[in-house]
Amino acid sequence: MFSNFLYFLVALVIYTTSELFDTVKIFDYSVVFDSLLISGLFVFICHFVFKRLEKKASRNPYGNIDHLINIYISRLSVLALVIFAVNIYGFKLTFLFSGIKIFDAVPTFEAIIFLGLFLLYLIIIWNAAYGVQKQYFAGNVSKKNFIISNVSFSLPALLPWFFLSIVADILRLLPWQPLNGLLQTPAGEIGYIALFLVAISIFGPVLIKKLWNCKPLEPGLPRDRIETVCQKAGLNYSNILKWELFGGTMITAGVMGLVGRFRYILVTPALLYSLNDDEIDAVMLHEIGHVQKYHMVFYLFFFAGFIACNFVFFEPVMLLLYIIEPVYKLFEFVGVPKNTAHPILISTTLIGFFILYFRFVFGFFMRNFERQADLHIYQFTNDASPLISTFYKIASLSRQSIDKPNWHHYSIGQRVRFLEKCQTIPAMRQGHHSKVKKLIVGYFVLVVVLFGAGYSINFGVAKESFGNFIAENILFQQLDVDPENSNLYVVVGDYYYSRENYEKAIDSYENVLRVDPENVHALNNLSWLFVTCPKKEYRNREKALEYATRALEKKREAFILDTYAEALFANNDFSNAVIAAKEAFNRSKDKKEYYKAQLQRFEKPLNY
Repeated sequence: MFSNFLYFLVALVIYTTSELFDTVKIFDYSVVFDSLLISGLFVFICHFVFKRLEKKASRNPYGNIDHLINIYISRLSVLALVIFAVNIYGFKLTFLFSGIKIFDAVPTFEAIIFLGLFLLYLIIIWNAAYGVQKQYFAGNVSKKNFIISNVSFSLPALLPWFFLSIVADILRLLPWQPLNGLLQTPAGEIGYIALFLVAISIFGPVLIKKLWNCKPLEPGLPRDRIETVCQKAGLNYSNILKWELFGGTMITAGVMGLVGRFRYILVTPALLYSLNDDEIDAVMLHEIGHVQKYHMVFYLFFFAGFIACNFVFFEPVMLLLYIIEPVYKLFEFVGVPKNTAHPILISTTLIGFFILYFRFVFGFFMRNFERQADLHIYQFTNDASPLISTFYKIASLSRQSIDKPNWHHYSIGQRVRFLEKCQTIPAMRQGHHSKVKKLIVGYFVLVVVLFGAGYSINFGVAKESFGNFIAENILFQQLDVDPENSNLYVVVGDYYYSRENYEKAIDSYENVLRVDPENVHALNNLSWLFVTCPKKEYRNREKALEYATRALEKKREAFILDTYAEALFANNDFSNAVIAAKEAFNRSKDKKEYYKAQLQRFEKPLNY
């Protein structure tokens, strides 16, 4: 189920990166038919795959093919993402609604429609999988309940995005410019996102309990038992809710909420019916462990760390991807031009980074946090056997292997064996808590370093150096593509001049003049370099005057007259230097103070 969170978030990344691709002037409505065609093919594939599994299950009714079901659901979900990406990137279905006022004014509405398309693909998978998967539920679950449970469990992953996006749309429509201006700044964006993450984390559980249709657990022995455990552990909460996930047939519990007033404890009916009193206590202590070890707070920071690093590295990574020329040659080999290949690279990099972060970094911490919550039982008793027996019951009633792998939890077998070792060797308990603390500290140090580096590149001291590096690479790539373009050599000369590489700057300008002897920019800049270069070995006052004279013959503007005056002055022709400087001052429309200072400097020798 947690994988559905990840699939929805990847779909959101796919949709939002569609803006990177070229716009369509005239939308080709025939692609709608193409989209329907591949969607129909997807429906056929889903039903074919799970019908085969049903036949396999009927031939061997006592065999366990639950792992195969999960594998095929995962693979088909990935295929759904691929088809969704084809619709967005290939068919450009987002332009289907372009020009419609409501979608232009509130873009979130359009995003909801397309995320709904991806949700439809997932529903197709769940609908096809139900026939074979229902036999692995502890009780009777209708197809409707199975699909609704999957949908409702997945949608909370989109809540932060939805509220961030819809409020941003509303603010954009408001005429209050100071606020809109503030939100356009880096500090404003970071503050806005941070504020919303905190608000959703605090108040989100109120919305989620309604989305999951949770009702207060009725008074009775089970509720009394849970209340007693919470009181013993010192946990503040708002209510204990009955969680009808998959018809209430799953043996599971949960806790959500950072603040006691908006914190809810969730229990499924199957958990209350299947476990004895000690086992229910053990499960509650596990969930309380998540709260008292601040796991939800850390999850919030992990999510914020991802957003922060993505914020400062997005533009630098986009630029770095632009200069990986060998990759573009591969794209060109298959007929994909660079202006299309670049957004493809950005999208795949973002999606890849997103999956790697949540699948491995987030998943790694989730597994260790679950183990830490398991150990919480030892804060109140030295006997973890009720929790161990709960794990075995979950595996038995769901007909799962105790060694079934999971990216966000250790397998039941691993959790049981670890608890048994900790019971025999108590020092292992504190050892794991110390390990988690070190991991958290290491994570925060790494994020601070990465954020600092990204901020420096994007907004700070390293911005100029990084910009020069990118400019240099892009410039020389363009020279390889168009070596006869004299204007590019002018830019190269300017680049080297700015980097104080005077020898290469001279070579670049002279290359321009070999191809284009009347290039005013090259003539003027080369003259200025020869007459004002800080390194005397590169000065050449005779050539400076020659090039300045040639430039002035082509264009009589203030900056060229200023160079000409400087060259005359270097050649001791003070009177003509003053005449040229006066004309530069008179022709200038800005930088009047500069030209006035130049004139006064040239007049000094005449006054003496």
